[in-house]
Amino acid sequence: MRDSHQPEQPMTSPILITGAGQRIGLAFAKHCLEQDLPVIATYRTRRPAVDELAEAGARCLHADFGTDQGIEHFLNRLKEETVTLRAIIHNASDWLPESPDSDPAEVMTTMMQIHAMTPYRINLACRQLLENSESVADIVHMTDYVVERGSAKHIAYAASKAALNNLTLSFARLMAPRVKVNSIAPALIMFNEGDSEAYREKALKKSLLGIAPGEEAAVRTIQFLLDNPYITGRSIGLDGGRHLV
Repeated sequence: MRDSHQPEQPMTSPILITGAGQRIGLAFAKHCLEQDLPVIATYRTRRPAVDELAEAGARCLHADFGTDQGIEHFLNRLKEETVTLRAIIHNASDWLPESPDSDPAEVMTTMMQIHAMTPYRINLACRQLLENSESVADIVHMTDYVVERGSAKHIAYAASKAALNNLTLSFARLMAPRVKVNSIAPALIMFNEGDSEAYREKALKKSLLGIAPGEEAAVRTIQFLLDNPYITGRSIGLDGGRHLV
């Protein structure tokens, strides 16, 4: 029988992963759950993978980051779930191109809302939760290789990811030394099911290493940042040497 006077074990702070319903966010959520780490996962669309995360023990919260009201609603829900966070992985993303049929103002507003405004507001609102962590906490912004070079077809997307990269610098200054803040800038990580062989061959030639490494490469990089006590305010290029081609 447990001694009623025995002190309880300290609670392990959860890791918040936005956009955890697919791809890198999903892979990292599974990685954390396999290590018995508590996970709070956000999703916009309730895919079967979200149900799998919930069954594995993740707390899954619907979040619409496309509006200020959606962000506010999420933050209120989050603070009902926890008083502490070990890390925030900002993975939620969208990829709207410019086109003759799109409203440029709407495209830019949406991209900035999701990739800059959402992390900005979440980071500010969750500072105390991160500082309540039992260890040094982390924020990881998932940016993009296009931050370095821009994109003729996804101008607003590239600009919003560049804004997120700059937020890394500012939040690293603001939150040190209790919270480390870094970015990961991936290029090609994995293909979609419908991608043609011709497209795949062309895409692989854009990097020195010539592979699509899969989500595991991103999972390892995120974990590296969480484990390393001496990196903050940096962006790690996860691009197979694409900048040298």
